[in-house]
Amino acid sequence: MAALVTGLIPILRTAVDATTTYKCRSLWFGFLCIRLVILFLAELPFTKVDADFSCNSSSSICTQACFNRRFNKPMLVAWNFIYVLVIISVLLMELFTSHLRSVALKRKVKAEVEMEVQGKEAAAPGVSTDPKGKTVLDLHRDRGSVGFYLFSIVLRILIETWFVYILLSWNLPALSDDKFNCSTDICPSAVCVLRAAPEKRMSIYALASISGMIIVVSVLFCMYAIAHYLCNF
Repeated sequence: MAALVTGLIPILRTAVDATTTYKCRSLWFGFLCIRLVILFLAELPFTKVDADFSCNSSSSICTQACFNRRFNKPMLVAWNFIYVLVIISVLLMELFTSHLRSVALKRKVKAEVEMEVQGKEAAAPGVSTDPKGKTVLDLHRDRGSVGFYLFSIVLRILIETWFVYILLSWNLPALSDDKFNCSTDICPSAVCVLRAAPEKRMSIYALASISGMIIVVSVLFCMYAIAHYLCNF
């Protein structure tokens, strides 16, 4: 639980304390937090998966060989690595908005100097300011920003789709209730079973469900952004 809280604090702080915001920013950071919680809970049944795997063999070497044969695809490390990729896809937009804010402020300062004689107030192109004083990225005025925003979301969709494939094609088949007939060079014949397989499968379903939800929401937002910002519907 301490690791979970430690992971949530910087995400929430970044989401709240930012000086620049954009459409649905809080939604993507909310998904990061939900994903981190689900990931933490889903990994609990797998903390001692090697102890839950047993074979009708008195040799521990045979059991370990059969375990490697049954779980021959990465699991926890792959889950955590993909979560890091999801964070990177969100931070790409954060870096982009930070860059736009820096450029806009420089242009605004330059414009203020040029327009000081005329008594007009300069406005930074591509950004505006909300009542709370935060800089808001104006997607209506900058199609380049819309394109980069869509790129980051499409990248997130691809990462989540890859994650669902890993869950359902790599990890789920190894968690069946059926006995596993193992035959290796070390152990010619052994029968193995996995304890608490339904609970472990529930972890897979939970992770796949949240990823599926993120994919659906991301696709819908892409359609909305294209229609609203690019096609002006």
